[in-house]
Amino acid sequence: MKQTIALFGESEKGAFKTPHILQKLPQLVDSLGNAPNESEGLFFAVQAILYNRDLIFFRVEQEGFSHLDYFSGLKYLQDREKIPKVSAICMPGVGDPKILAASEGVCHIHKSFLITNQKDLYDYLTSNP
Repeated sequence: MKQTIALFGESEKGAFKTPHILQKLPQLVDSLGNAPNESEGLFFAVQAILYNRDLIFFRVEQEGFSHLDYFSGLKYLQDREKIPKVSAICMPGVGDPKILAASEGVCHIHKSFLITNQKDLYDYLTSNP
């Protein structure tokens, strides 16, 4: 059974607040298009697919700032009937404590990891609660 990664990021096209289930690079390009400048979401999506992971991509308007897009996707991931298992959640560009706190519950439900990078961790650790 392949592992599934849930990823939040910006893209050129694709519906907002909708899970895009992807398994192959051509699907990724057809469904989401190109990455906007300074966006990391599609970069991580390509890596996940190349490492033979299934991908659930949630398009957000602006990485790290579109609270409603993140909360909508995280709520969708809480439903174990729709998504039985998520191995990891990746939210590049997110250092916002409110978004990260919401992801903690989903990680707990699925016993999954949160993938982050040094810059986002620094933003989180230096934010004012």
